[in-house]
Formats: sequence, structure tokens, C-alpha cells
Amino acid sequence: MIFVTLEHILNHISFSIISIVITIHLMTFLAREMVGLYDSSEKGMIATFLSITGLLVIRWIYSGHFPLSNLYESLMFLSWSFAIIHMIPKIWNNQNKNDLSAITTPSAIFTQGFATSGLSTEMQQSTILVPALRSHWLMMHVSMMLLSYAALLVGSLFAIALLVITFRKNIESFGKNNKFLIRSFFFSEIECLNENRNVLQNTSFSSLNFKNYYKYQLVQRLDYWSSRVISLGFTFLTMGILSGAVWANEAWGSYWNWDPKETWAFITWTIYAIYLHTRTTKSWQGANSAIVASIGFLIIWICYFGVNLLGIGLHSYGSFILT
Repeated sequence: MIFVTLEHILNHISFSIISIVITIHLMTFLAREMVGLYDSSEKGMIATFLSITGLLVIRWIYSGHFPLSNLYESLMFLSWSFAIIHMIPKIWNNQNKNDLSAITTPSAIFTQGFATSGLSTEMQQSTILVPALRSHWLMMHVSMMLLSYAALLVGSLFAIALLVITFRKNIESFGKNNKFLIRSFFFSEIECLNENRNVLQNTSFSSLNFKNYYKYQLVQRLDYWSSRVISLGFTFLTMGILSGAVWANEAWGSYWNWDPKETWAFITWTIYAIYLHTRTTKSWQGANSAIVASIGFLIIWICYFGVNLLGIGLHSYGSFILT
């Protein structure tokens, strides 16, 4: 009983903290002079990560198995994965400003919100593992798949943002109507450009040229993070599919059964393999490869949620309970 109570407490703590982080981001977007709040939001995401980690560990202890046996647990792990992805810029380049925060923070809160409020109490309960899931491959396979979903979703959202910016015809309209996007993704980049604006104006740059240059820098940053995060997600996805094939052979006697979940996972892998292939050709980089990643964004949701709605196949134990 005490473990269940602790789980609920940590769930509420993590959701409250990440809600505060969202509020801080909005305040920062509306008033640039409040940039000092940025450090607080980063600390908040770390606290959220630790809270969800504690929640999953406690659920692991009292259930007796790794907490990835149903939809609720997978959603909580997905929210935890978004928090992991959020920390990549700090770990990768030791950046003071986090370009991923505007996507990872809302993604984490929406995922956790749906898990706690959108699912019935019965679906949130920890249950005894079905025989097919009683394997050491559960942790390897499912964790890799969910980490790949988180990374691929974040990278695809960057690609979608790139398409929105690229295909806008009116630059003035772009500057006025997309303040949220600009400040959320590249607040540090904006400050850097503002500091050097006088230098640019003293050269041959006109006002229009400066805006075009600014737009170019924004698109380049979107393209950079999209490709990097998707590459990471594709690695996780490949590991997840391979470990799943080994597990399937142990459990069902065949490496591949063309189960609906397996089929859509293969389609997802193919889409992002095409994306990475387009990145090798310079003429296909940017908007062209972003279109492929945008298609992948829809495919992931079909693979993760759409198949679960059907409730058929060898992965039906992860389906929704419809009443």
C-alpha cells in the first residue's frame, strides 16, 4: 500500500513540476527580459525526470517486473524518455540554451497527462505479466522501442517546424506570427543575432536581407537537430526491432510473424531509413528530407496507438480496453 501511495505522490509531483516548467516557458516567450527563469525551467525538467524515475522504480519494486507491461506504463516511460531527450543538448554540446525544450516539455506533459487522466483506473493498475512477457527481453525490447518513439517524434516535429517556416511566403508574416516558435527553439540564437545586427547592417545587408539571413539560420538549426535526434531514434528503433525478433523466436518460435505491430514497426523503420538516405544527398537535405520525416511522424502514431486500438495480433496485450 505504501508503494502505491508513493507512486501517486511522485506522479502528482512530476506533473506539477512540469506544469510549472511550461508556465515558465510561456512567461519567457512573452517577456524576453525574464530570461533568468530559463535556469529554473531546466532544473524543473531535471526534477521531473527524477520524479518519473522514482515512480517507475517504485512500480518495478511492488509489481515484481519491469514497468512496461501495459499502455499506462508505456506512456509513463515515454514521458520519461522525452525528459531524457530534453537533456541531450546539455550532454552533447554542453549548451546553456536548450533548443529541444519547446518540443520535449509539452510532449512530456501531454503524454503524462493522457496516461493519468485519459486512461481508466483499471488500465493504470499493475497486473501479472502474461506468459509471453515473462522474459529478460522485455526490458531491452520495449525500452528501446519507446526511446526510439520519443526521439523520432521530437526529430519529426522539428522537421514539421522546418516545413512550416520554409513554405511561408511572407517573411514579415513569419516574423510576427511565429514568435512562440522562434523564441522556444532558438532563444539563444536570437540573442546572438540581435547582438550582431548592427554589424550586419553596417555591411551590405539590407533589412530584408537580414530577415532572410535570420530565416536561414533558423532553418539550419531546425534541420541540424531534426537529423541528429532522428539518427539517435533510428539507432534505438533498429536495436528494438532486432531484440524483438530474438524475443519472438524464443516466445513464438519465429523471428518474424508479420503481426500488425511488427509490420508497422518495419514500415516506420523503412520511412526513417529513407529519411537518413536522403540526408546523404545534399540536394535532398532540408525541406525534402523533412517531408519524409513528417510522414514518419504519422506512421509512429499508427504503430504505437493505431494498432493498439485494433486489439488484434500477437501484441494485443498492449491494446486499449474499450467499454
